[in-house]
Amino acid sequence: MQPEQDAFGQMLAASLRGEREAEVIERDDGFINVGGGYTHYFAAYEAWSPVEQEAIACVRGRVLDIGCGAGRHALYLQERGHEVVAVDISPLAVQVCRERGVQDARVIPITRLSRALGQFDTILMLGNNSGLLGNVSRARWLLRRFRGLTTSHGLILAANMNPYSTTNPAHTDYHERNRQRGRMAGQARIRVRFRQYTTPWFDLLLISPDEMRDIAAGTGWHIRQLLGDPNGGYVAVLSKEPA
Repeated sequence: MQPEQDAFGQMLAASLRGEREAEVIERDDGFINVGGGYTHYFAAYEAWSPVEQEAIACVRGRVLDIGCGAGRHALYLQERGHEVVAVDISPLAVQVCRERGVQDARVIPITRLSRALGQFDTILMLGNNSGLLGNVSRARWLLRRFRGLTTSHGLILAANMNPYSTTNPAHTDYHERNRQRGRMAGQARIRVRFRQYTTPWFDLLLISPDEMRDIAAGTGWHIRQLLGDPNGGYVAVLSKEPA
């Protein structure tokens, strides 16, 4: 990723310098939303949502933190004795993590994760980062890949947002547009903007728990437990099925 494309990382770096501006999220139909900014990405455990606090208690062993952002989850787990490998596609996000004390932070896209990193007991995808699975076919490919990255008792903590929890026409019309194009209703094509910086367009896959269950079928994973509100923000605890 080129520096001019690293809008998310630029926002985190600015926040670390004390410049508290949020990122802007643009959808491909022109819908604009303001992101979480400093308050969200640098939040201490006490300010996390109850579902995140419940989910982090499920972590076991060695951890792969996908989409680590500013490192709030990695730092919390490090302090509790876990070995954490924190990865992000954003070079500046990884730099921010390192400056904040994350011991092992690396620039690796989700599609380039491999066994070279070793095996993990927990894969962390909090902050709605299971949306980075992107689309159905890529999601299934990645879940199969994650099976090879994890121990026999491995877990995935997959946070997402049920897209059907809204009645806002701006979103329900977008869902219908997606269906007509052969996409999943909650498959949002977005990019992040901050000041003069803009990321490339990418797909964020927002799915209901039932859709996640269907996607996981046949990949070697199943939903063991749902945390939070299945009709809103939730975390699916995925565990391995027998080989």
